[in-house]
Amino acid sequence: MSAISFRNVDISYGDTKVVEGAGFEVAEGESFALVGESGSGKSTILKAIAGLAPDWTGEISVLGQPCGHRPDQAFAERCQMVFQDPYGSLHPRKTVDATLVEPLVVHGIGNRSARVVDMLAAVGLDRRFRFRFPHQLSGGQRQRVAIARALMLEPKVLLLDEPTSALDVSVQAEILNLLKRLRREQGLTYLMVTHNLPIVGFMCDRMAIMNRGRIVEIAPATALHDGAFSDPYSRELYAASGGNPDLEQTL
Repeated sequence: MSAISFRNVDISYGDTKVVEGAGFEVAEGESFALVGESGSGKSTILKAIAGLAPDWTGEISVLGQPCGHRPDQAFAERCQMVFQDPYGSLHPRKTVDATLVEPLVVHGIGNRSARVVDMLAAVGLDRRFRFRFPHQLSGGQRQRVAIARALMLEPKVLLLDEPTSALDVSVQAEILNLLKRLRREQGLTYLMVTHNLPIVGFMCDRMAIMNRGRIVEIAPATALHDGAFSDPYSRELYAASGGNPDLEQTL
């Protein structure tokens, strides 16, 4: 069973079609990237899966369950999203504790205090961060909280929308290593949006290259090392990165 199935999907904002005929499958436990220039439709695909871009046609399913056009409680237990800007995605007047407890309250899950402490530890934050507000945290610490919130309901699929692009270069590698470790420890599936090819090479197994709302090629991440792309746009994108992009040289 695929963790994510996306078949012949069109997505529109009003009268404007921004994704057309998109299709891909993400296996359970896989880390899959959507790659392309800004405006190519990458983040819109994540929003459609999460029910945040409801004007779509085609077939979308997560862990074998069809996705609706609006977010629902059952979906939240299977799949969560981590947004690009951790400051914008956290309520400024809620403590870390309140932010992490909220999904447990909504879903009627008990043992909340212990779950919060355990999840903070899982993302590398100790108890002293528990009752702080977002403005009292660094950008990397806020993104760790956002990741912790996404994992509170123990979903098996995470949608990652440029999860490090709003962070200082010095902390990007820390968050990427955290995500890599969590995937391994918790058996997670990732669908990641990024324009940064070195991150794809470090984090992902395969990628779909998008251009103007269409998926032009699906390739293994190893193509970033040998340049084995078949589509002209994919080769152009690869060449623009300098060829054989290396994460350690980028971060």
